[in-house]
Amino acid sequence: MSVDAATVKRIGRLARIRVEENEVEKYQGEINAILGFVEQLDEVDVTGVEPMTSVTPMQLRRRDDVVTDGGYPEKVVANAPLTEDNFFMVPKVIE
Repeated sequence: MSVDAATVKRIGRLARIRVEENEVEKYQGEINAILGFVEQLDEVDVTGVEPMTSVTPMQLRRRDDVVTDGGYPEKVVANAPLTEDNFFMVPKVIE
């Protein structure tokens, strides 16, 4: 796959990058080189290769999902200007 001058200008417009007329040919060559590299990657056989989230093997740290704080709603809403049944009350913003 290769791009033409019109496609380079369109990419520039979509990316909101000013592409001067004398730069179109240079960018066209660079984009075509990138697309050529991507086409080479498409030829690699990746059957049996597990997807990775990082280049270094690592495992996410996990912890038990337990409540470690709370149980005192009266203290939480003590300084609120307006509360009801231990909930904050705020003015209505959508009608």
